[in-house]
Amino acid sequence: MSATAPTTPSPAGWNFDNSYARLPAMLHEALEPTAVREPRMVVFNHALGQELGLNPTALADQAAIFAGNELPEGAAPLAQAYAGHQYGNFTGLGDGRAILLGEQITPTGERYDVQLKGSGPTPFSRRGDGRAALGPMLREYIISEAMHALGIPTTRSLAVVTTGEKVFRQQSLPGAVLTRIAASHIRVGTFEWAAAHGDKEALRALAGYTLQRHYPELVTAEEPYLALLTGVMERQARLIAQWQCVGFIHGVMNTDNVALSGETIDYGPCAFMDAFDPATVFSSIDRNGRYAYGNQPQIAQWNLARLAEALLPLLHAEEKQAVEVANAAIESFKTTFERHWLTGMRAKLGLFTEEAGDRALIEALLVWMREQKADFTNTFRSLSDAGKTMLNNHPSFIAWHAQWQQRLSHQSQSNEVVQERMQAHNPAVIPRNHKVEEALAAASEHGDLSVMQRLLEVLAKPYVDNEGRAEYCTPSGEAPGAYQTFCGT
Repeated sequence: MSATAPTTPSPAGWNFDNSYARLPAMLHEALEPTAVREPRMVVFNHALGQELGLNPTALADQAAIFAGNELPEGAAPLAQAYAGHQYGNFTGLGDGRAILLGEQITPTGERYDVQLKGSGPTPFSRRGDGRAALGPMLREYIISEAMHALGIPTTRSLAVVTTGEKVFRQQSLPGAVLTRIAASHIRVGTFEWAAAHGDKEALRALAGYTLQRHYPELVTAEEPYLALLTGVMERQARLIAQWQCVGFIHGVMNTDNVALSGETIDYGPCAFMDAFDPATVFSSIDRNGRYAYGNQPQIAQWNLARLAEALLPLLHAEEKQAVEVANAAIESFKTTFERHWLTGMRAKLGLFTEEAGDRALIEALLVWMREQKADFTNTFRSLSDAGKTMLNNHPSFIAWHAQWQQRLSHQSQSNEVVQERMQAHNPAVIPRNHKVEEALAAASEHGDLSVMQRLLEVLAKPYVDNEGRAEYCTPSGEAPGAYQTFCGT
């Protein structure tokens, strides 16, 4: 998109533009972060800083900036307004504890939001304190970096600082602020907000902005707003398929957590599955399993239907025709998701070609894994390691393995090439829940960051086998359902 970014970056590398602030006023509130007592740097992402065109040496000890006590040159801080369906119920939301400082323009011309999370109350705080605790902010840092290393589109974390203040949840906890980097923070809920206010021009401005920022190739489409809907659906289908292929459970797939950029956003009650079971839920508040692992594709479709509803005034002048257009688009999601999921699962099994029986072959393995409570990550990684004995002597697995070998024989690639493909799509390491908790406890309770740093080093190379990393590949041994995650708000 066109930008009016500064031409001379600051010594620290800040090169801000504020295009979102130029959207209609109903979509945001100008607001500065609330200063904290004693900001201290906990972790700074040097690699990400360099990618953004920043000077990590100049910024790594600038805790005041990442706490919100000082503003980077060119920042125009604001809280974004948006709505959302939370567990199926519509409500007005907005940034209740986050401030968008602006958009960093990288040396290559890319645009990224720079947002402070936990930066104090806003007009959207709904009686909340606007603050965040250290543990949940470090969780987001760890999991988002792990997702990036896995090759899954995600927001990322530039820094976490402590505030020198306590936040009070079920107990007193050390306060913290996270700096989140995102392609943007435009959500399905952003469109729901504009639609709920009946402001067609604001809706049109938001849609045009989103097209220019994330789908510039669709700006000149004959029906650009329909093209936007289908473009978002394509990216979401691919994203959810990638989640499914690594056993990731988001935990809170509300419409305000669906980014139109196609990135994974919000790492609250998320976790990775150990023993395979489609009914797996980790979130302490998801008591009915709405966002269980096996439900994620259909929930994604439901969320996208809410986007389609918000876009109705732009899809056709007549409401009946607009609904028909939207329904036709939404109905195609399942086929799109299936395409991406099959592509991912074929790669996990070393398949280069497509055959009609592939889905049945994949499903048969998953059925066996569920019956045997087999570890999702380790099962696929073991299949990709040549020379290992078969995972299980159970007759059903032996029969499946023979079918798989027969299917592999239908393609021309050598065993070595097949193995390379499988190892590139089956991680050896994921953020095991007990290892994440171990790192968070060490940092939050004892101020020991070494456990987290070691975990981050391992997670940075998830597809690499290393004997020294065995403890990071072993499931916790907890009974399924014993582990719970919490939102942290």
